[in-house]
Amino acid sequence: MPSRAPETDLYPAVKAFLEAQDFTVKGEIRGCDVVAVRPGDPPLLVICELKAAFTLELVLQGIERQRTADEVWLAVAATRKGRDRDSRAHRLCRMLGFGLLAVSPARSHVEIIAHPEPYRPRPNKPERKRLLNEHAKRRGDPTQGGATRQPIMTAYRQQALDCAAALRDGPKKPRDLKSLAPDAAAILQRNVYGWFERVERGIYRLTAPGEAALDRWPTARS
Repeated sequence: MPSRAPETDLYPAVKAFLEAQDFTVKGEIRGCDVVAVRPGDPPLLVICELKAAFTLELVLQGIERQRTADEVWLAVAATRKGRDRDSRAHRLCRMLGFGLLAVSPARSHVEIIAHPEPYRPRPNKPERKRLLNEHAKRRGDPTQGGATRQPIMTAYRQQALDCAAALRDGPKKPRDLKSLAPDAAAILQRNVYGWFERVERGIYRLTAPGEAALDRWPTARS
């Protein structure tokens, strides 16, 4: 990754970028890295904050500048794989109404990553449907929010445990388990966790890992 340019190295290219849009540009005014004004009634006031890399501090500075400026731009040193190339950072800037510039000082080049304009994210209807479906199917609230480094007790895992508990009594057909687990047939056939074994066509039994899972989550089926 290229070395990060000091903020002052970004200034000439950003100044030229704004001057090309008929702004009068001046640096370091009342704590703002770049202040640009385009004549008018009222004048258009733009503030641009410079940072070597995209950081939370830069975003917080931008939020503070929104109280004063008509437009806020954030300018960072251009990289190949840094935060300036992260689509999440781009969406954040658009959601907050910031412009985002990736600056290559050596080439005096400025790339517009995001424009400072109101933004509404495109609805992700499939993911919304998946969230609502999982929320509805998950029994109780088996996993605390923020939990890490442990398996999540999903609705699928809950149904798989229901199947495993039923098979503890001996081999069964998927239809025998449907009242306990509506997705029993798919769960037994896919055998994601290795808890089940087909004895013969259409009949399954519990494996040792399945027994261990029941011991590990004894209350997950309540």
